[in-house]
Amino acid sequence: MNAHEHGDDPLPPEIVRSLRCSVCGDPVGSAGRTVRCERGHSFDVAKQGYVNLLHARIPAGTADTAPMVAARVDLLASGAYLPLADELAKVASEHVQEGLIVDAGAGTGYYLAHVLDAAPGAHGLALDVSAVALRRAARAHPRASAAVWNLWEPWPVADRSASLILNVFAPRNAPQFHRVLTADGLLVVATPNPGHLRELGDLVISVDESKDTRLEETLGEHFSRVERREVTQQVKLSPSQIRQVVEMGPSAHHLHREGRRERLDGITASVDVTTSFSVTLYRPVP
Repeated sequence: MNAHEHGDDPLPPEIVRSLRCSVCGDPVGSAGRTVRCERGHSFDVAKQGYVNLLHARIPAGTADTAPMVAARVDLLASGAYLPLADELAKVASEHVQEGLIVDAGAGTGYYLAHVLDAAPGAHGLALDVSAVALRRAARAHPRASAAVWNLWEPWPVADRSASLILNVFAPRNAPQFHRVLTADGLLVVATPNPGHLRELGDLVISVDESKDTRLEETLGEHFSRVERREVTQQVKLSPSQIRQVVEMGPSAHHLHREGRRERLDGITASVDVTTSFSVTLYRPVP
């Protein structure tokens, strides 16, 4: 995968056509490093290549911080979660040849980049509330672009514009998924299974045993499930990788409790750890 160097070029026209003004909902155009609608609402494309479409404050504690992003970059670079990335790419190669792929909650764009490699005719749009993460997502792949957005709000993306929506460990806004997907589009949701990282105990937040039920309750009104795939493996994590796993997610916010920081610092040997995920495919209901 090659780094995506935007330079002074605007966002690709395929992406601009799919965007909508986050203030009024009108189509937008691009001029230089600015995206604007005909009513004059404008948004600058940052030098790192992403556009910030937010016009409200981000709720505290919802965006990945710079330390969390750094930990995630290092852990993913080790290949610890590569089997999941490969499975997502396989799904894309089977179902998507071209069009727009929206990664809802894309983080650094790691999974989106793998999916775009498997769908050579597609363009990717990474949506995430963390500008720190999107600095990397915008450069994760030559056909990836990125926009800062709160997924719980109505998306600044055109109706029926996406061939595939990717959702990996991220908030699930079913009405927006349904609105943005084409009638024959595909929603791909990746979630951790109960038992994921179980060897790390309470250093990580455990996965709810009823997650499957909650997932169906969240999506069932708008989508029908067509397939589920399991991706489970054992991986040997070094002490530094264990720290990265803990510090890249919400568990990082709880290390000050019940001696967790001290126990994490006390790990001096590698540990065989289970990684276990479900990849579930959905089609929109009419």
